[in-house]
Amino acid sequence: MDSGSDITCAGSATSKGKLTPFAQVMVTLTKEEHIRLRWEANSWKSQHQQALARMEQLKAEHRLAMEQAAQREAALRSELEKAEGKIRDLQKRLFGRKSERSSSAETSPAGDAKSPQPRGHRPGAAGHGRTLASHLPTQVETIELDCPHCPDCGLGYADFPGTEDSEILEIDVKPYRRVIRRRRYRRTCQCPGAPGILTAPPPARLIPRGKYGVSIWVHLLLSKFSYGQPTHRLLRDWSDYELTLSPGTVTGGLRALAPLFEPLEEVLLCRLQSENRWHADETRWMMFVESEGKIGHRWYLWVFHGESVVHFVLDPTRSAQVPIGELSNSKGGILVCDRYSAYKKLARLFKNIILAFCWAHQRRDFIELANAHPDLSGWAFSWVERIGELYHLNEERLAVRADPLQWTERDERLRQAIAQMATQREAELANPALKAPARKVLQSMQKHWSGLTVFVDRPEVPMDNNVAERDQRTPVVARKNYPGSGSQWSGVLAAMMFSLLMTMRLWGINFRTWLTAYLEACAANGGRPPANLSAFLPWTMDAERLAQMRGAAVDQADPIDSS
Repeated sequence: MDSGSDITCAGSATSKGKLTPFAQVMVTLTKEEHIRLRWEANSWKSQHQQALARMEQLKAEHRLAMEQAAQREAALRSELEKAEGKIRDLQKRLFGRKSERSSSAETSPAGDAKSPQPRGHRPGAAGHGRTLASHLPTQVETIELDCPHCPDCGLGYADFPGTEDSEILEIDVKPYRRVIRRRRYRRTCQCPGAPGILTAPPPARLIPRGKYGVSIWVHLLLSKFSYGQPTHRLLRDWSDYELTLSPGTVTGGLRALAPLFEPLEEVLLCRLQSENRWHADETRWMMFVESEGKIGHRWYLWVFHGESVVHFVLDPTRSAQVPIGELSNSKGGILVCDRYSAYKKLARLFKNIILAFCWAHQRRDFIELANAHPDLSGWAFSWVERIGELYHLNEERLAVRADPLQWTERDERLRQAIAQMATQREAELANPALKAPARKVLQSMQKHWSGLTVFVDRPEVPMDNNVAERDQRTPVVARKNYPGSGSQWSGVLAAMMFSLLMTMRLWGINFRTWLTAYLEACAANGGRPPANLSAFLPWTMDAERLAQMRGAAVDQADPIDSS
């Protein structure tokens, strides 16, 4: 068929606009029209296919956009939960209770536990009565009637045997001047080389040519480093007793006294390194001094508590070099601490040091989780109860260490509780529905499990690091009253005094008695540390000396009448 040929198509005919089904009509198309129509049909089919593909693509893009929107919404919700949790945590830190003890309603989701007993004296219970301070010196006062006679007839009253006695406790603090009168002697013999006039030796002075005695410096050191009292407040108190000291005099005196404690500091460090079990912790301490390479004024006060000594270290960093410097020369042992990375590095470098992690910090993780995420509080407090049960079982075990039969039974109960806790932890971690904050806490417990369970095989190791936390209480109270130290030497002096006082407290030694004796020995040695320190170290004292140091401070002699 050529290009000009016609194409005939049969179809139904119409008559006056009506369809005639049986009539056949011939429609003639040229080849070009036929090709054009087929091309248009194919074109429409192609566009239809493209439209369908585009629709599928748009549906896929829509689904992807919805998934991404859902992911963004989930991420925003997660960030919002974290932000709200942080706000709740900060509000609790600022306005909440400082104690981690929880009421029964908080620890029990059902709130049906019995309320704890109220603190203090309960009505109807027998009291302990008045405390008799019979160890204090007595000053007897006798009170008599001004006119011992009858007001009606005027006859006098006769004395009756006995008195009605009562006691009132008082305290008398007063400064005084020690007037030193050195006797002089004239020679009466004719011996060659003898002086013509001989004078008694001068009194011992703690600071050469200083006019303030040992008692003032003892009171000042204890006020600042034991009771956390600011110096200006102490000086204002003394001014009420008409004793006036300038802040510059106090600063200069403390700087002169600092070298006297350095030999003791070295002995404490050596003693610490000779032991095999320690507690460690660190807290901030402000040092208002510019140091090369140091930005800011935040330093760190570290404490290392051994069996017989407590040692504080002040360092500008919180790096692992501090515990390494303290314990690297030891023969190894167990370090009870929190999960700070500096202690972990110490254990990695020195395999003979084992870390025992603190259960109080692990418990705190669950309490902070409950505060930040109230919807998880029931779950978190269930773990707090499990940890409390571990404490209870361990205390029961330690109470019967002398009885092998009971020890075996209670030790087995503790080990079963540890195994059940590990099983519960793994089961919950395997649950995909466990929320991320809860999973994070359990993963931390899983990671530190070997250190958390050191106390099981080593009963002498405590479950927590509260010993070091209590050692830090005195410096923390002090830094609330005075921000820190204004110079490096004063910061070093603070660390030395904290070390000495906490060590003496560990041995039950009276701070004032020990410090007075030590500074008097320094004064007798010409303002230098005594050559033999054994009389001032608790572990080298004999029983009589130790009992003397545990007693009250010796009263000062009566003031000398200078009239």
